[in-house]
Amino acid sequence: MAGFWGKRKREQEAAQAAQDADLARRAEQALVAADERIRTAGDELAFAEAELGVSLTKDLKAALDSVKTHLREAFQLHQLNHDEIPDTDEELRTRNARIVQLCEWAEDLLDEKTGALADAVTRVRQAPQIIEQVRRDAEALSSRIPQTRATIERLSSRYAESAMHQISASADEAEQLIAFATHGADVSERRRAARQNEEANLALETATEATRRAGALMDAVEDFEIEALRAESTLAEVVADSRGDIVAARNAPNVPAVASAVADLEKALDALTPTGSRNDPFAELTQLRAANTALDDAIAKAHYRAQNPLPSIAQVQHALDDADRQLGVARGLISGHRGWIGADARTRFAEAERLRIDVPEMIASEETREQALAASRRVAQLAAEALQLAQRDIDSARPQQQAPGWGGDGWGGGRRGGGGDIMGGIMGGLVIGSILDGIFD
Repeated sequence: MAGFWGKRKREQEAAQAAQDADLARRAEQALVAADERIRTAGDELAFAEAELGVSLTKDLKAALDSVKTHLREAFQLHQLNHDEIPDTDEELRTRNARIVQLCEWAEDLLDEKTGALADAVTRVRQAPQIIEQVRRDAEALSSRIPQTRATIERLSSRYAESAMHQISASADEAEQLIAFATHGADVSERRRAARQNEEANLALETATEATRRAGALMDAVEDFEIEALRAESTLAEVVADSRGDIVAARNAPNVPAVASAVADLEKALDALTPTGSRNDPFAELTQLRAANTALDDAIAKAHYRAQNPLPSIAQVQHALDDADRQLGVARGLISGHRGWIGADARTRFAEAERLRIDVPEMIASEETREQALAASRRVAQLAAEALQLAQRDIDSARPQQQAPGWGGDGWGGGRRGGGGDIMGGIMGGLVIGSILDGIFD
């Protein structure tokens, strides 16, 4: 048996030695590859600075400096592996793993930063083609200016200035952007000829963005006409729906909120621009929708209130008073037996006190009075549960065989403890409170 275990141990040691040798080879290969990647990245940085300028290549330069700093650590670790001082297998293993980690991080970082510059370098090398495309785009956009002006003029005769302010200056702004794009293309060419590549790139980027914005402005004019027609169609539907709602409101409960909402909707209908006049369909649709929705909400609330009468302030206050009484009883019992009360009773009591804080602020408003009543009843329920749980904890904490003073002669003439009498009186008070609360409901 000893020979078997010895053979197994030798096999494990041989496997570990093979793994360590493989890790050492990987560390040496990673060092060589990372050092070569640094030299390549340095050449790429030099070319990129010549083509893009210093500002656009600062991230790659910072990454290269950081990689050089950390790779010095990798070389130092590799040197420690080959100095005259003997090392344990664990020390060699740790150093080689760290070398591999540093080299892989260095290559990944340099690949990320050089890749980010690839698109910029491509654009620079394609600058002549991009400049030519900017000029073609500017020419095509310029040909659309007269049509855009005509569209704006035609729409201005139909829609009010409040609607037209979105697009009234679009043709002029687009024309300015086109001129700026053409100028930017010229500047980019001159700067590139003067080998001021950074300024040339910036001018080309702004020229390209200017043509994009000019096209978007003119597209918005065409989109406006479509959206305005759609708004007019929707407005006609909302007008018809609003008039039907006003008629239906006659059968709704006669309450001030419904009457006020009807008046507001009628005012919104009267404020609509007469047929044949310039209007703002977007603003009118927004106003009419708001008034229509307000009437629907008022009618819905009136029907709900008719089926669910609002509790009076006195009723809610009575429910809150009952909750306070039950809270007071629970508070007294828990405070008097702190060492015996468990988490369940304490949790319900704390939740009851938390809910109680917000109730007074909700009583006056009709919008929250029902919530106040429900919260008051919930407080009372939680307080009652806390009281029952507290009494259970007290009973379970008392000894089964009670000494004199706990038993018959002390608290109840032969009955267990007297806790039942106390609890009976407390619960009787709570039942009476709930009955009185029911009278007021």
